[in-house]
Amino acid sequence: MRKLVVFNNVTLDGFFAALNPYDFSWAHTGDADAEFDAFVADNAKGGGQLLLGRITYELMASYWPTAAALQNDPVVAEGMNRMPKIVFSTTLDKASWNNTTLVKGNLAAAVRKLKDEPGPAMAILGSGSIVSQLAQAGLIDEYQLVVNPVVIGRGRTLFDGVQEKMPLKLSKMRTFKNGKVFLCYKPIA
Repeated sequence: MRKLVVFNNVTLDGFFAALNPYDFSWAHTGDADAEFDAFVADNAKGGGQLLLGRITYELMASYWPTAAALQNDPVVAEGMNRMPKIVFSTTLDKASWNNTTLVKGNLAAAVRKLKDEPGPAMAILGSGSIVSQLAQAGLIDEYQLVVNPVVIGRGRTLFDGVQEKMPLKLSKMRTFKNGKVFLCYKPIA
């Protein structure tokens, strides 16, 4: 069975998105940190398949294929553009970013089918509504969060809409000089 991981940045006050979901500037604040940059680049090189909601897809598709992304962050841009991607949306008519498949319909059923197929691990980036739906369905194997040392006051939490308590166990932790902390949690079965 394929593994499904969530990888997201969150603020210290618990938000993964500002009220304007296209404003992700809060995740790029802080001091330069070569160790953190290498951590991000290693994740992008890891391969696998990305699962995205419409807003995250539109945000990423508007940046990663550009010359600016290739100049500013060539390793991550190459990985993001190369990896196969699935965008889940009921409103998009097409997905034009290379290596992207558009899936409409029942999210949980589609992901259950993907998990049962052979293939690489899958990762959800951003996409809070997808995270909360799949978390409730018990389909997420690991939650990887980078806590950013910033408070934004208002925004969206990653688990909006979750109805039942989800006990988790900390499996990894790593701190960086820029004040960011990587936390990895697994559901307690």
